[in-house]
Amino acid sequence: MKIGDKVRFLSEVGGGIVKGFKGKDVILIEDADGFDIPMLARECVVIETDDYNLKRKSAPVAVQEEPVAKVSRPEIISPPVEMRGGDSLNVVLAFVPVDVKAISSTSFEAYLVNDSNYYLYYTYLNVEGAAWNARSHGLIEPNTKLFLEEFSKEVLNEMERLNVQLIAFKDGKSFASKVPVNVELRIDIVKFYKLHTFRESVYFETPALIYDIVKNDAPAKQVHVSAEEIQEALLQKKEPRPRIQPLVKHEIKNAILEVDLHADELLDNTNGMNNSEILSYQLDKFREIMERYKEKREQKIVFIHGKGDGVLRKAILEELKRKYKTCKSQDASFQEYGFGATMVTIK
Repeated sequence: MKIGDKVRFLSEVGGGIVKGFKGKDVILIEDADGFDIPMLARECVVIETDDYNLKRKSAPVAVQEEPVAKVSRPEIISPPVEMRGGDSLNVVLAFVPVDVKAISSTSFEAYLVNDSNYYLYYTYLNVEGAAWNARSHGLIEPNTKLFLEEFSKEVLNEMERLNVQLIAFKDGKSFASKVPVNVELRIDIVKFYKLHTFRESVYFETPALIYDIVKNDAPAKQVHVSAEEIQEALLQKKEPRPRIQPLVKHEIKNAILEVDLHADELLDNTNGMNNSEILSYQLDKFREIMERYKEKREQKIVFIHGKGDGVLRKAILEELKRKYKTCKSQDASFQEYGFGATMVTIK
């Protein structure tokens, strides 16, 4: 963290701008009212920074002098601030449109996101015939997203098979050893032509297409389905696909229900519907779930509404105050849902 970064508190609602530091572990945060609040560094997470945390590789520069000898070990100037829960490896590969409004013609940026307290040696490869080509390699710092490359749609065919390799370590202190990671991805390049495949995430301000590399120390297992397999499955299906997809996706630990209210999860097609009609449909589904579980005391329900402009979240909170006054509501887990979910406890 540095002065000017925008942070969010982990253990309570709120956040602000980093104004300074007191000692080793305490940060002064200026809130929306202009007051300086001292907070422990481990209780804050950076959500916006001036340089956007991008470690872009600079273009090569012609040098007249003698070449500098390569250093065998990268220099780590100062120990990073470790985040609570960051000792589990969580790494994703993300693709971000340069101009999301021109999805048919825009180029894309690739990033490697290291959401952990470990340094990572990485290689980012694509297949070339029977061999692999290194598109980028190096070191990524803890709790950082690293710019890998910008590419146009003309090279998408090169991106169908990618490989990411990782070796994790901490510098200057003991740490739990992690198994080296080697994950091969099969990328569906058709997704780069469809706007709805780029979704909101906690890592970027703009929509991104995200692939898990490691999640909670477990390397991702990517499943690639060919067009022929999809066609065969459709031919074998006897009943037509219903317009409304299942609303309650799954039941998670501690009897918590997860309900996704995104329009593209509830409806096959929103063509012809304006924003007001979509919001009304989402609220109807919210009320349906609340009515179904309103007698089940202590039932916890996570409603995923997305960050967006906050219209759906505000409407849900107003509905709770008006019709379900006894129920308790709070922001859902930031680590799992970012800013885009509200947890309701039936009372």
